[in-house]
Amino acid sequence: MKLNIAATKTNFLKVKKSLLLTREGHELLDEKRKILIHELNALVNVTDKLEKDVAAKLRQAYEVADKTVIAMGRRSVNALSLSMDIVNDISILQRRIMGVDVPTIELNIIDKPPYHSPHDVSFYADETILKFKEALKLLAELAEKKIALLRIAAEAFKTIRKVNALEKIYIPNYEDTFKYISERLDEEGRESFLTLKMIKSRLKG
Repeated sequence: MKLNIAATKTNFLKVKKSLLLTREGHELLDEKRKILIHELNALVNVTDKLEKDVAAKLRQAYEVADKTVIAMGRRSVNALSLSMDIVNDISILQRRIMGVDVPTIELNIIDKPPYHSPHDVSFYADETILKFKEALKLLAELAEKKIALLRIAAEAFKTIRKVNALEKIYIPNYEDTFKYISERLDEEGRESFLTLKMIKSRLKG
């Protein structure tokens, strides 16, 4: 569908320039779309693996925690948990991927072992602490990837919509308009030439 503008040389040059710029914009956006989808596919694979790793690590941690409770008793384990001197320090930085801000999450677990006297404490207690620390680090990494996944997916969706709009609406409109004006100018040029030829012929006659 052509644009509703007059078939003049000025408009012809404007439409030609707009068509070139739109095609260039389409190439850049299409390249961005490909990069974002590539990043998206990589993140999906990484996130899927991390989710499985987190589930497995938490399962291990809770299994060891159950063994600790069986070995020491729930009351002793609760008392032991209150004596823990562990601090989780989270820092979040931002980096950009194709104009998208994605986080870099770092979890620093600060602890001061030993947490307890070895007397009447099962060795499962230390293993439980270790397993949950490992699970926390995996959860921080999973959170980082999931946030990045959601943000890049949103940007990819917007980019795809723009690429489709350029392909299906703007570029065809400019192409149709360019063709229409070009044909009209050629036709006017031929008419002017024939008119001029007729005038010269009459003048000679």
